[in-house]
Amino acid sequence: MKLDNVGAKSYELFQLLDLGDLIGVEGHLFRTKTGELTVWVTEVTLLSKALLPLPEKWHGLSDVEIRYRQRYLDLISNERARGIFIRRAHIVRELRRFFNARGYIEVETPMMQPIAGGAAARPFVTHHNALDLDLYLRIAPELYLKRLLVGGLDRVYEINRNFRNEGISTMHNPEFTMLEFYEAYSDYRDLMKLNEELFASLATEVTGSTFVKYAEHEIDFSKFERLSMREAVCRYWPSGAAPPPTIRELAAPGGPLAAGQRYNSWATSSGREPLLGLESMKGGEITGLLFETFAEPRLIQPTILYDFPTEISPLSKCRKDDPSLVERFEIYVAGMEIGNAFSELNDPIEQERRFRAQVESGGEEAPREVDMDYIRALAHGMPPAAGEGIGIDRLAMLFTDTHSIREVILFPLLRPESGGQAAAAAGTANFAGQDSGEKK
Repeated sequence: MKLDNVGAKSYELFQLLDLGDLIGVEGHLFRTKTGELTVWVTEVTLLSKALLPLPEKWHGLSDVEIRYRQRYLDLISNERARGIFIRRAHIVRELRRFFNARGYIEVETPMMQPIAGGAAARPFVTHHNALDLDLYLRIAPELYLKRLLVGGLDRVYEINRNFRNEGISTMHNPEFTMLEFYEAYSDYRDLMKLNEELFASLATEVTGSTFVKYAEHEIDFSKFERLSMREAVCRYWPSGAAPPPTIRELAAPGGPLAAGQRYNSWATSSGREPLLGLESMKGGEITGLLFETFAEPRLIQPTILYDFPTEISPLSKCRKDDPSLVERFEIYVAGMEIGNAFSELNDPIEQERRFRAQVESGGEEAPREVDMDYIRALAHGMPPAAGEGIGIDRLAMLFTDTHSIREVILFPLLRPESGGQAAAAAGTANFAGQDSGEKK
């Protein structure tokens, strides 16, 4: 920038600029002697003054907590952070394209609900003053989406925010994003095929290949293994904890408890953590616990895990040949649950029975009352259907090779700032006020 081109006022302003200031320029484009496209500036205007310094240019922002609290600085200084959220947007765009192309319609259902339902989770409670009514932030949109199937909307999906008043970890945030979709006149096996097509297409469109690197693994989304939950427990039973259970044992009335007790005896003698509370659990609940403990972390390549016990699947349709199991599956990749799907229970009498059993079981994650309006909707006739929820945050983790859910949520929930951090923030505010006062 030359004094002769911009004049004294603009040149004086230019000399006062700091890194982070936003300016507007007028002029014309030209190429330098080295061929670089640039602007021949004739006028400079200050748009916004940076009162605080930016992170160091070459090393970016490395403090993890500051990166999450001040995501604006993270995005300014870390190219990888920007890339993660650009790719996340690409994922959501491709999901919409995939379902729109197959005749699904996108819908919106209530985020504030009079009865918390559709999943087993502790809800957030709020209050509507005008109606003097306690409401729950939704833990899942499922029961409302299935009401739409009753109404004749045969293929629906929603990209939704859910809220669960539970712990925070690298895999969980109290506020998270789900894709949930339902298809009438389908069952869980139809959705298994759809998922294999969906994940192969999504990986190719987002990353350019069905092979995706995640940590030290190369995930191949072009193929899925299918395992029943009982098969997974038997396959991944800890070596040394003999004898491993058989599928027949896990299917027997007292088999899961016997298997769990055998493991606990071995764990105690080996200095490992035993499984707690087995005696108060039902057989299907124990099978689920054994799966989560031994098998889930080892499902690295894309896996469809099916045939869940009825006791842990209150909204799923039972298998006709084995009422102890339901027509349900989950998608596992890199040891993470990515999706949960099942053939929907559409028998209002059986659904009410299961809801009442949930309420009677008690606990913070159980519903407080039966959603009788949903039972009434089923009584009007819901077509046979299959539905699924897919965690978009975890999808973003997979397709960006990140290992904390906070990396893929722009503003994750954090504890309040400590005293020192709060004081620093207050000092920043005071500095900004003093600075602007001096300039006046």
